[in-house]
Amino acid sequence: MDWRECAITLSQNLRVTILIAVFLAPQLAFADILWQDCVTTWKYTANSAYLSNLIQLSATLTEKASTSPTLFAMDSAGTVPDTVYALALCRGDTNASACGDCVANAFQDAQQVCMSSMDVTIFYDPCYLRFSNQNFLDSSLNNKQHIVPNGENVTSPAAAFDAAVGVLLNAIVDYAVLNSSSRFGTGEVNFDKSNPNIYALAQCTPDMSPDVCRACLDQIVKVMPKHFSGRQGGRILGLRCNYRFELYPPFSGSPLVHLPAAPGSAVTPPPVDKEGTKNKAITIPVIALVTISSALTFTLVCLCVWIRRKPQGFVLYSSNKENNESIDLFMLDFSKLQVATENFAQRNKLGEGGFGAVYKGSLPDGQQIAVKRLSQGSNQGMEELKNELVLVAKLQHRNLVRLIGVCLEEQEKLVVYEYMPNKSLDKILFDREKSKDLDWGNRFKIINGIVRGLQYVHEDSQLKIIHRDLKASNILLDLHLNPKISDFGLARPFVGEQSKDVTNRVVGTFGYMAPEYFIHGHYSIKSDVFSFGIMVLEIVTGRRNCSSYNSQQSFHFLTIIWKHWTQGTILEIVDPFLRGFPEDQVLTCVHVGLLCIQENPSDRPTMSQVNAILSTNTSSLQNPSKPAFCSRATNTDSDPHQEVRSATCKPAVVSQNEMSITELEAR
Repeated sequence: MDWRECAITLSQNLRVTILIAVFLAPQLAFADILWQDCVTTWKYTANSAYLSNLIQLSATLTEKASTSPTLFAMDSAGTVPDTVYALALCRGDTNASACGDCVANAFQDAQQVCMSSMDVTIFYDPCYLRFSNQNFLDSSLNNKQHIVPNGENVTSPAAAFDAAVGVLLNAIVDYAVLNSSSRFGTGEVNFDKSNPNIYALAQCTPDMSPDVCRACLDQIVKVMPKHFSGRQGGRILGLRCNYRFELYPPFSGSPLVHLPAAPGSAVTPPPVDKEGTKNKAITIPVIALVTISSALTFTLVCLCVWIRRKPQGFVLYSSNKENNESIDLFMLDFSKLQVATENFAQRNKLGEGGFGAVYKGSLPDGQQIAVKRLSQGSNQGMEELKNELVLVAKLQHRNLVRLIGVCLEEQEKLVVYEYMPNKSLDKILFDREKSKDLDWGNRFKIINGIVRGLQYVHEDSQLKIIHRDLKASNILLDLHLNPKISDFGLARPFVGEQSKDVTNRVVGTFGYMAPEYFIHGHYSIKSDVFSFGIMVLEIVTGRRNCSSYNSQQSFHFLTIIWKHWTQGTILEIVDPFLRGFPEDQVLTCVHVGLLCIQENPSDRPTMSQVNAILSTNTSSLQNPSKPAFCSRATNTDSDPHQEVRSATCKPAVVSQNEMSITELEAR
């Protein structure tokens, strides 16, 4: 070893020694911490693999955040169960050096204020950090929120001041969403002599889409009057978005949005800078008004502008009592959707079902969309549509299809989603030619993505959702074959600790329905687990479990799989188009699929348990019991691939209207 290699080795060892010393040091300063959240459920020990992974991640994440153009980083280190997941974001006006120092200090301070905790969130003024042994990176929920009011009251009329803050925050939200790649905006508004200027900033994590960022910020901005009415300042901290307003600039540099508004004048909203530059300020012209009372006029006008700037919404009510509430949805003009779809041209049609057709479109900014157009003049499917809109508007996850907006004009009822260029899983999996391109790596990625999406709606979202119609045609695939769960028209939310329910209206698709649901109307998260298990077995074998439960064909699918599993020959019925697949991984997936379709719901795993299983192996798994709806093998099972791949599964016709919104084909 020459002197250069020796120096490098000493440097690396010294760095590790310093990091270990930092994490185990008895006393550290953390006077600048705004707020911290310490989850005490899980603890690590001094010599644990988790601590080793945390030390490694403290170096890599700090470097990634400080060198990123958006001062944002997400990463993980280690393997389950000692994996550390982390997210760091620096304020958009922070320089790279200060960002790196802040994130490094956050790792250091976190384990002093939250001794040995595996799940810590810590906020500073220039940055914040969360690390955890639970994978929270796929979720866009703005949890870990903390409200920080300024204790001083304003000397101006509170209503006028609140209205001015509202206008400013909405203008900054527009800037952060539409004009900034870093999802960061700052601004000021001229107010009155006693409080000449109000300053504010708003920020989302840069990985969020404009729509998701806006929804996140709108959610915390709309509660501003409740928490900060008449206060000189305030801030809401959150893991995915945050804002702050003060009577002094809480940011460095010139404001990006400037709203001059003398008493008796109104503020118009900032224009959309479609080219958008990070440091370009926006100046808003002053519109003179006839003054009756300066403060009163300013208040009324500001309130009107604030209301006008918020996305138009409409009230939806679902017959499902848990869902009976109003929501705001982004409204789109019918004329714009006509242009986007070339007047709903036949060549743009993606599919058609019982309630109407789905068309591909392109918005003026180039964004591709899928437009679901319900049949004109028909109320069929409206209840399912309302239910889907109410639920999907509240769910944000990378493995769930994203709702863009809605259009209700005269007889037209249209819903706009993100466009998925690879359509639905069944279009590829059950097509003899296309399935040849679906290698095992992509199939395993699809399985894992479905698991993450289901775990989110079952366990991690603000609502516990039972989908009730999981199937291959409701799994949409993006350009890179990442899966997104779609069609929540039949979904049902559970409230509080509720874990199951009974319905006298059984709806869904034969071949995917759990036995307790199909026979007795009992549904729970374990009903979705059953449907997931069927899909896993379909993905592995390339064969469709379809038709009615009264037909020999559906029994035949599960019977063949069970026979080969018990005989130890399960690899013989893996899709013949797969080549060179990892046998252990395939066996794990089949094992998971069989565990998920056991007859007793309590024997089926949860999706978080499935997530853990797929990260390890089957050595410690229990043996599955015989699948539900499994019959004795028939003479046809000598050729397990004789079924036609293009066979179709029919929706259940036991609902009152014998319809399901799930008939709409891939978007």
